[in-house]
Parts: sequence; C-alpha cells; structure tokens
Amino acid sequence: MTDLWNGMAQAFWLVVTFDSELVEISVRSLQVTISALLVAAVIAMPLAALLAVRRFRWRRAIIAVLNALMGLPPVVVGLVVYVLLSRSGPFGVLGLLFTPTAMVIAQVIIIVPLIASIAHQSLRDLWQEYHDLLISMNVTQGQKIRTLLWDARRALLTAALAGFGRAIGEVGAIMIVGGNIDNVTRVLTTAIALETGKGEFALALALGFVLIGLAISVNLAIHMLGRTEREGRW
Repeated sequence: MTDLWNGMAQAFWLVVTFDSELVEISVRSLQVTISALLVAAVIAMPLAALLAVRRFRWRRAIIAVLNALMGLPPVVVGLVVYVLLSRSGPFGVLGLLFTPTAMVIAQVIIIVPLIASIAHQSLRDLWQEYHDLLISMNVTQGQKIRTLLWDARRALLTAALAGFGRAIGEVGAIMIVGGNIDNVTRVLTTAIALETGKGEFALALALGFVLIGLAISVNLAIHMLGRTEREGRW
C-alpha cells in the first residue's frame, strides 16, 4: 500500500511539474489524434450529409456497413494497415510504417465509421425538417449538403468529440503500426503499456492521469453540447 501511495505521489509531482518526458508524449499523442480527427471529419461528415439527402441504390447498404464498422476491432485495423505499409505491401515503397503518419492512417480508419454514423443520425433528422423548404428553393445537391453541415454544426462537433475520445484511448492499432518508438511514435496509451511492463508505475500513473483528464474533458464537452442541442439549435 505504501508503494502505491508513493507511486501516486510521484505521478502527481510529474504532472504538476510538467515533466519533460510526460509533456513530450502527451503532445505527440494529441498531434497524432487531432491530425487523425481532422482527416476523418473531412471524410465522414460530407459522407454523412450525402447519405442523408440523396437516395441511391447502395445507400442503405453503406449505412449498415458504417454502423457495423463502429465496432471494428482496432488490432485488426492495425494488422491490415501494417500489411499494406510493410515492405512487401503495396504501399511499402512510401516508408510510412513505424511513423506517426501510419498511426494517423490507422486512427482515421477506426473513427471514420463512428463519426459518420453519429453525424448521419443528426443530419437525417435535420433533413426531415429542411426537406420541403430546400426542395422548394430548387437548390443544388451541394447547397443542400452545405446547409445541413452548417446548421448541424453543434451535433457534428459532438460526433467529432466522440471520435477524438475513441482515438485518444486507442492502443492496439497504433502499437502495431507505430512500433512505440521512443521520441518518434510513443504516445500516451503505448507509453502506459510500456512503463507498466517495466515497473515504472510513477510515469505510467502520470500518463494515466493525463489520459483520464482528456477523456473526462471530452465526455463533459459531449454532455454539455448534447444538453444545449436539446435546448435549441444555433
């Protein structure tokens, strides 16, 4: 019990003194996750809007696939990306394996279905309200999509935060494609796994405190946005 309290005290000290290694790992983790989130949002949100406003043959099948992929095991994603980026893979010539870019690619694949599915639900409901008005105005498909994306921006932010929460806590895929290389691809989750295995509980706990803080912040933001969304739209 004494060792546990000593470890927590040391971890707290590392956090409040902004330990250089802790800050480096935290910043890298945020860089990778935010980069993945931006790319995923650019892909997922227009796709969600398109699925909401346009009817075509494979629409229902695409929606079903997106919903199913929300539960895609991250380690499977990591394995697929690893094979594609390995030297013998089709994209091996790019030399992206064991780089932050490979980690971003894996996280994008993981969170695109989540963001698209959440965004589609909100955009579908909004489209039911706007359908007659936009049809009567004879606007183009692109104008319909832009209107929905703008008026549903709060709900879309909630979807993006959900994707961020999923990505920041992911460990399996980025461990495979990133390699957990010190000063290169080591992020919060992989560093926690490594330090725990080494018995360095102080740093592992400090990293855990940061990760928990980020997770709580994201969940509080989602809760607040969800409550204000129910109270009224911007």
